[in-house]
Amino acid sequence: MISYEEALDLINKEFGKINLATEDVELTESLNRIIAEDVFADVDLPPFDNSAMDGYAIKFNPERSRNIIGEVSAGNFKEYIVGENDAVGITTGSKIPEGSDTVIPVEDVSIENDILLFNDNAKLKKGINVRLKGSDLLKGSITVNKFTMINPSVIATLASCGKDKVKVFRKLKAGILATGDELIPVSEKPSHDKIRASNNYALHAAFQSINQEPVSYGFLNDDRNAIAEKVKTILDSDIDIFVTTGGVSVGKYDFLKEVFEESGVKKIFWKINIKPGMPFYFGVYQTTDKPVLAFGLPGNPVSALVNFYIFIEPAIRKLLNQKEKEVYKATLQDDIRKKDGKKHFSRGTIYNGTDGWEVKSHSSQSSGNYYELGNANCLIITEAEIRNPKKGDVVKCILI
Repeated sequence: MISYEEALDLINKEFGKINLATEDVELTESLNRIIAEDVFADVDLPPFDNSAMDGYAIKFNPERSRNIIGEVSAGNFKEYIVGENDAVGITTGSKIPEGSDTVIPVEDVSIENDILLFNDNAKLKKGINVRLKGSDLLKGSITVNKFTMINPSVIATLASCGKDKVKVFRKLKAGILATGDELIPVSEKPSHDKIRASNNYALHAAFQSINQEPVSYGFLNDDRNAIAEKVKTILDSDIDIFVTTGGVSVGKYDFLKEVFEESGVKKIFWKINIKPGMPFYFGVYQTTDKPVLAFGLPGNPVSALVNFYIFIEPAIRKLLNQKEKEVYKATLQDDIRKKDGKKHFSRGTIYNGTDGWEVKSHSSQSSGNYYELGNANCLIITEAEIRNPKKGDVVKCILI
C-alpha cells in the first residue's frame, strides 16, 4: 500500500507522457478551452491614439478657453488640425485629431457661442484622458500565453488580435464504465438489494466540469467474460482515460484488476493509504500510438467521486499547466473521529466566519452517502499521522 503523495506522483508521471493533440475552434466556441500556442498582437493596441472619455480634444497650454472647430465620433474620424486656441468635440474611443494631445471631460467645461470655457475646478494636465497607440500592447508582442484558459476577457483580447479561430488543446476523452450485480438503470425504481447506477452520471459530470470529454459506457453486472470483452473494446477505442467503478477490492467478484492486466494493462499500483477510496487501481495500456490511463475506482459512490477530486482532476490540471486548486486553512468547528493511520478526506462545509475560515465536518462520512457529499463544499484533509482532530484545530480544506 502506498501513500497519497506517492500515488499522485505516479499518476502525474504517466499523465506527463500524454502527447496533447491540438485543434482549431471558432472563437465563439472556445470558452473554457486551453490555448495551445502563444498568440501575438498583429496590430498595436490600441491601434491609434484615442480618447478615454467624452469631451474635447485640445493642444495643452495654460489658456482656459478654446474655439470649437468641429467634432469627431468613434468610427467617423474627420481631419482637423488643432491649434493652440482650438478644441474638437470627441467621443470615447475616437481617434485624436492632429495637433491635440489632451482631452478635457464634458463635465469640466461649459459652452457659450461656440466658445469652450473650462470650469474653475477643471483639472488641466497634459496628456490626460488620452490612450496612446500601442500603450496596451505593441504589434508583435505576446497578447495571450500558451496554456491560458479562455474566459470572456481573453476572448475579447483574441478578437482584438483578429483571431476568429484559435488553436486549443483537444479535450481528453474519458471512457466510464460501472460494474456490479447490484446496479440497475436510473430510470428504474430499486427493490430488494438493487441500487441505481449513479457513478456513471457523477463521473460524467465531473469530467465535464473540468471541460474534458466523457463517454459513458453504462454498466455491466459481474460477468467476468462480458466485462473482459467490454474492457478490451474500450481500451482499444480512441479514449485517453478509462475509469471503471467497482470490482477492485478483495471480494469474490472483485476481478476487474485481473481483467485489466489480462487485457494488456500494466499495473502501476493498487491500494492507497487513504479514506475513502483505498482500493484504487491504476495502470497504463499502450496502444499503437498512445497510452491509455486506466483507473479502477471503488464502487462506493463517495469513494469514486472523491478519488476523482484528489487524483484525476489534479493530474489533468497539471498536464494542462493549470493552477492547482487552492488549499484553505480553516478552524474546525467540531470533532472528527479518526483512529486509523490513513490520510482522510472528510466531507465538510467551509465558510468565512467571524475570525476567518471555519469548517464543519458532516455527521455521516459513509462511502455510500451521496446525500452528504452533495451538501458538502469541501474535503477536510487529515494527515495519516494525525488522530481525532478536535474542535478549534486548524485543518486544510480543498473546495469541491
